[in-house]
Amino acid sequence: MGQDIKLTASDGFELGAYRADPGGTAKGALVVIQEIFGVNHHIRNICDRLAAEGYVAVAPAIFDRVEPDFTSGYSPDEIAVARKFVANPDWPAMLRDTQAAIDAVKSVGPVGIIGFCLGGSIAYAAATKLTGLKAAIGYYGGAVVRFADDKPTVPTQLHFGEKDAGIPLTDVETIKAKRPDVEVLVYPGAQHGFGCDERASYDKPSSDLAWTRSLAFFGTHLR
Repeated sequence: MGQDIKLTASDGFELGAYRADPGGTAKGALVVIQEIFGVNHHIRNICDRLAAEGYVAVAPAIFDRVEPDFTSGYSPDEIAVARKFVANPDWPAMLRDTQAAIDAVKSVGPVGIIGFCLGGSIAYAAATKLTGLKAAIGYYGGAVVRFADDKPTVPTQLHFGEKDAGIPLTDVETIKAKRPDVEVLVYPGAQHGFGCDERASYDKPSSDLAWTRSLAFFGTHLR
């Protein structure tokens, strides 16, 4: 359904992206931010699913500054390799590249952002720092707790798994306490990555519920 495109960030850096367009008139646009596994099959599938719901969806390759065209699967060895990208993340650069994606689709209509894992944290940071957004959703973003003193400027929804080994519920409670203006949803029994049907931690009931809630949230705020 989609195609590979190029984006240009404010500092002139050119990065890749995947873009999927709906068959008819778009309701708006969604920027999809990857996990640590690049703009891989899962992220492209998310874009295609969003396009099927009537949105232009674009996923910027935010690791292109480090390793162009990097993609990965979910085996233990692949996960170990992918972790190198977040050992010392360049948040400002990733946000510049995210802004480039927002700017590339803003002519379509209202723009939202949705991110997963690392992308969940970036989606939250984008809601507090970037321009051109109307709504933001983050799935299991481990760094959100570090950014929780920053107030989003757009309606924001966050999804967490109760059994996420990397994001303790104490962090989730901290986010709730600091950001009563943000909708924070916790899925009983779900682990990190519960929304990805290519991961061992996939939890279909939680994933389906989170997806339904996400579409409803964007339906409300991207008008």
